[in-house]
Amino acid sequence: MTAKKPDSKKPAWSGRFSDVPSDELLAFGASLPIDRRMWQHDIAGSIAHAKMLARQNVLSDHEANAIVAGLQEIAADIEAGTFEWSLADEDVHMAIEHALIARIGDDGARLHTGRSRNDQVATDTRLYLKERTRDVGRAINALRRELIELAQQHNEVIVPGYTHLQKAQPISLAHYYLAYAQMFARDFRRFMAAHQAADVCPLGSAALAGTGYPLDRDYTARELGFSRVSINALDAVSDRDFLLDALYAAATCHIHLSRLCEEIILWTTEEFGYLQLSGRYSTGSSIMPQKKNADFAELIRGKTGRVIGDLNALLVIMKGLPLAYNKDMQEDKEPAFDALDTVEACLRVMTGMVAGLTVNTERMSTASTGGFMAATDLADYLVEKCNLPFRQAHEIVGSIVLTCERQGRTLQDLSIDELQGFFAGFGRDVEAALRIEKIVEARATAGGTAPKAIAVQLEQTKEVYNNDEQEIALI
Repeated sequence: MTAKKPDSKKPAWSGRFSDVPSDELLAFGASLPIDRRMWQHDIAGSIAHAKMLARQNVLSDHEANAIVAGLQEIAADIEAGTFEWSLADEDVHMAIEHALIARIGDDGARLHTGRSRNDQVATDTRLYLKERTRDVGRAINALRRELIELAQQHNEVIVPGYTHLQKAQPISLAHYYLAYAQMFARDFRRFMAAHQAADVCPLGSAALAGTGYPLDRDYTARELGFSRVSINALDAVSDRDFLLDALYAAATCHIHLSRLCEEIILWTTEEFGYLQLSGRYSTGSSIMPQKKNADFAELIRGKTGRVIGDLNALLVIMKGLPLAYNKDMQEDKEPAFDALDTVEACLRVMTGMVAGLTVNTERMSTASTGGFMAATDLADYLVEKCNLPFRQAHEIVGSIVLTCERQGRTLQDLSIDELQGFFAGFGRDVEAALRIEKIVEARATAGGTAPKAIAVQLEQTKEVYNNDEQEIALI
């Protein structure tokens, strides 16, 4: 008795039903517009699966060879843009399988032996995420490299350091750039952790319980470049923690991008004037001819909410799902794709934007003498030279600052006699303690802003960066 061939116009699962959803409902349930970007990973997984089935004598060599050749032809058509996608296929898996059966007949219908779309989509998504976390990691490193180069160029430039957006203490501009280099170094590690979390092969888990076919899952994993196979089939088909790891990494990275954007936006205003944006990374106004807007920095800052929303969406999708696979999980890819696309694009824009900044060293230097930023050092002088408790020194200097503020003067404007009017212990050497350059040089502890400390930070930062570059080159 000849088996009835499946109708390619009906869903693959339609045999059990006397009626099927309408075209409108099938379109509503289709994930193809989103998941079709995983076609390369789907074909790679199917080729590995077919080869393994032949090795295990589940398929004949002839059947496996026909499947592999058919899949390679489909890949060529997709690359060429001649492949016809149809919503009737629901998802990328069935689109490729239907095309394969149409090309090679019954041999193509044997490909799904020993697997389910549940482990198939988990495999495709993990392969895709490994690739995209590598791409984002490279984009992060390009920005880190630019920040390191800028730090090397600006170790002698002094700029106000802020807390609460109020002038606090003077720092070198290199110290500022290296702070962001540290943030993005941590972001790189988070993406590499997500890459490692995705490096587990679920193929062979089937729907949720494994399969009775004698599969060689280790072989399949090796063929696909996975370092190990999943331990539990029930978990393997329902696990999306690796996606959550990647989205958390993307959200945190975007927060760092947003913080840097905020400072670029502020520092390029007339009020600050510390930096000037390249015309390539600015836009004008349709009504005000004088405007030079930091629109691209504002866009990156704005897209941060979008990426955080992607993370939140997936957290909410997964929070109440019973084991194992549920259709809700079809919604996992759109936020993941969007977050990774967005953060990579923003990293690339930020790298160019930072590289094109012009530094107004004179404005930074002038700003560094204001804001009473020598106040802490003046208090330290009283502690070290006069043996005062810090709290008492803090109170004395606070009263000096209050007087200067009322008179519209800086600490550097005060004479020795005026300082001794607040505390008799001030000596002539206090003038050196009030010099901004000396204040920066004094911060020589590990991690400090002194040129000597910055030189050490630079070497440490470059060493970590070089190690990370070597790591990503191997994946």
